[in-house]
Parts: sequence; structure tokens; C-alpha cells
Amino acid sequence: MATKELKRSRGILGSLTLVFIAVGLYFGLVKAPPDANQGDLQRIMYLHIPSILTAYLSFFIVFVGSCMYLWKREQRDDILARSAAEIGVVFTALTIIEGSIWGRPTWGVWWTWDARLTLTAILLIIFAGYLMLRSLIEDEERGAVAGAVLGIIGFLDIPLIHMSVYWWRTLHQPPSILRPDKAPWENVHPAMLTALALNFVAFMLLYFYLLSLRIRVGESEAKAQRAVLEGTA
Repeated sequence: MATKELKRSRGILGSLTLVFIAVGLYFGLVKAPPDANQGDLQRIMYLHIPSILTAYLSFFIVFVGSCMYLWKREQRDDILARSAAEIGVVFTALTIIEGSIWGRPTWGVWWTWDARLTLTAILLIIFAGYLMLRSLIEDEERGAVAGAVLGIIGFLDIPLIHMSVYWWRTLHQPPSILRPDKAPWENVHPAMLTALALNFVAFMLLYFYLLSLRIRVGESEAKAQRAVLEGTA
């Protein structure tokens, strides 16, 4: 019964995700006006900003799951952290690709060693290394402990990424939404803010849908591994 309810809930979440993605893209590509300076090129921000915020959320979940695992040594916390790390790597890579597409016509290059870009690339490398570490260590408990430590350290890069445009002179523009001096609606056109909010909700729904699927896979893998160990005991 519980399995049927989970499948039903996951199906509803998947349907909501598709609806919000469609609505978000419509508002971002059609309803929102072009930017006064960047024109239609600015529309990539409706994907770029939700992508990086989703990645931040994912690595925060890695951080929480890793702390919980080191504290309680419960496998479910490790599965949560590992699942979130995999999805976070995807969204970070997507963020860098989107930024490069925007940067080529804006800055004249696909990539530059700007502080924010460099720190984001480091974030991607850290968590790609996290996944490699987990796959290379055969002992599950040792791998989980090592991954938890690296996951906690890796998360500490995120505040550096956010503050980099304030601490160093960079090509990357300062935040338009998460600004300490202005509310979002004071700095962004309402239609643009609506499009951004809808796409952010769409990305959140997509993220939690993918996370639920990955956790299910992780639980199945753990169950299969326990069965093998019990069979060879």
C-alpha cells in the first residue's frame, strides 16, 4: 500500500514538474520583455539562475546528509547525500554551460578565469571528485565517511561563490535578485521576476522528482548489497 502511495505521489510530482516547466518556459521566452541592455540574450538567465540555486540546494542537502551520517551512522543519510551530490553535479555543469553560452556574445569568450566562474568550476570538481571517491572505495562504510567529510568541505565553497562578486573585481555581474540593499521587485521588472519565479519552482519540482528517483535507486542498491552479504555469510 505504501509503495502504491509513493508511486502515486511521485507521479503527481512528475506531472506538476512538466506543467511548471512548460509554463515557466512560456513566461521566460514569450511573456517577459527583452532586457533593455542585453535584449533576448538575457532570457537564458531564466534557466541559469534557477540552475545554480538548485545546485546550491542540492549541495546543502549533501552537507546536511553528511553531517547526519557522521553523527548517527545511518545508511539513509548517506544515500540522501550521495543522491543529492549526483544531481547537484548535473545542475552545476548545466549552470556552467548556460553561463558560457551567455558569456560568448557578452564577453567575447566562452570562458574566463573570473573569480565566480573559477570558484564554480572548483565546486564542480570537488563534487565530481566526491562521486569518484565513493565509487573507488570498496568498503561502503569507509567510502561513506570519506564522502561525508568531502561533502561538508565542498559545501563551504558556496558562500565564497556568492560573495566573490563583492570581494574581488570580476567580470560577472553582481546579483540582481539576492541583493542586500534592494528587494527583488525594486530591481527587476515584475514580468521578469514572475518568469524567474516560475522557472525556479519548475527547477525545484524537477530536482525533488529526480532526488526521489535516485534515492529509490540507492535504497534498492543497498538492499541488493545486503542480500549478497547475507548470502555469502
